[in-house]
Amino acid sequence: MTILDLPPRTAPVTIADLLSRLGDIPPSRIRLHPFPGTATQRDVVSIHDHENVTCELVEGTLVAKPMGLRESLLAMILAHYLNTFIEANDLGFLSGEAGTMNLFGDLVRAPDLAFISFQRLPGSEVRDKAIPRVVPDLAIEILSDGNTAAEMQRKLEEYFAAGVRLVWIIDHRTRSAAVYTSVNQVTRLADSESLEGGDVLPGFTLSLKQLFDRLERAFNAGSARP
Repeated sequence: MTILDLPPRTAPVTIADLLSRLGDIPPSRIRLHPFPGTATQRDVVSIHDHENVTCELVEGTLVAKPMGLRESLLAMILAHYLNTFIEANDLGFLSGEAGTMNLFGDLVRAPDLAFISFQRLPGSEVRDKAIPRVVPDLAIEILSDGNTAAEMQRKLEEYFAAGVRLVWIIDHRTRSAAVYTSVNQVTRLADSESLEGGDVLPGFTLSLKQLFDRLERAFNAGSARP
């Protein structure tokens, strides 16, 4: 049984209850205005527009996404390789870390990167809504210090319940990746191995060593300058 199989739950009684339900995330990521349990998609858009902060909406609670410079750089490097392949094969589009999506119900997630095939693009809704109801084929999460194992497990369950076909969770701290084809089917990759697109992006392959080496070069080059 997963969190998505459970019956509707009553409102959390304590802050500890709320944090546990959201995946034991740090309290610093919880927005108190609007009060947890009362937030809406409009609030997600408003905070991004006025504060340039990307939040996800989980059980009516605004949860700020943690991402530092290293994680953002890694996302952009990976996006370069993915977008080159996607464009060359005319497969769809790639969204970035501020790409909020309404997966189902009132749940709003913002994968660090997501591939959406042409078949899954809902046309005018993408143009007309700040948070369209769309489910990507591939969702990519790049771990930051503020992420927890319980949070990522909840995200996996939500992604696959919504219809995501493939999830990559990438950890630059260990130079590794976890490739999920379902909640319980995972292949763990070291930096001597390669990411592959499988049935979602047939023919795509990328050496993790190449990916992480490019990330480290950005920091090493800066520190080596006089």
